[in-house]
Amino acid sequence: MYPVLIELGFFKVFTYGFFVASGFFTAIILASRQAKKEGVDPQKILDLCFYIILSALIGARLLYVVVEFDYFIKNPTEMIKFWKGGLVFYGGLILAVVVSILFLKKHQMPISKVGDIMAPSIAIGQVLGRWGCFFAGCCYGKPTDLPWAITFTDSKSLAPLNIGLHPTQVYLSLNALVIFFFLVWFRKRKQFDGQVFWLYGILYSIGRFLIEFLRGDDRGFFVPEILSTSQLIGVFTLGLSLFMFYSLRSKQAT
Repeated sequence: MYPVLIELGFFKVFTYGFFVASGFFTAIILASRQAKKEGVDPQKILDLCFYIILSALIGARLLYVVVEFDYFIKNPTEMIKFWKGGLVFYGGLILAVVVSILFLKKHQMPISKVGDIMAPSIAIGQVLGRWGCFFAGCCYGKPTDLPWAITFTDSKSLAPLNIGLHPTQVYLSLNALVIFFFLVWFRKRKQFDGQVFWLYGILYSIGRFLIEFLRGDDRGFFVPEILSTSQLIGVFTLGLSLFMFYSLRSKQAT
């Protein structure tokens, strides 16, 4: 693939960073437009998005550093070079949710309603961001001889070279795309605030859990070669999302 999108002397634009930035930008635009439609101050949403971007990058990078601690303890200066690849989505999601709740409480904004506004935007951001993973070669899959296997040949790629691999980055992007369209469709039919956000948590955690079995990169395991760190977090996310989804639905019914 093409880890470096543009290279002019010392100036480089990494493909990973370009797609991650594109994902954030697209998500911000969609969230702001939806907020205006639902009577939520779009400027406040833009302010919130700034904190989400910052916290998501920090959280995603921190979890990646923890997972790859042995490498980074030997190469500490590499910790800050997230634009070259190396973000764990769940780390970003967790910290971004915490920061968002604090922001919304401070500004007395409806947490569940804003969550519903943001959920599809999170999904579309992932759609684009995962293509950054694809071009950088991170988050690669296990070897396979399937017709759609992808072979990396660029020496700068983070993936093993010259061997057919599952394009797990593409799987993750398509999973997020399906979730995005479903949430946009479902949003007009929701029965209570928070339903869309927690539905996103349910759908994403299931899809991510299954795709993780096809991953071939070293990403840390809770149970060696069986349950990855992301799968463990996914199980927790699924449980929490189901609990909140049905708790809110029960409150709505009463």
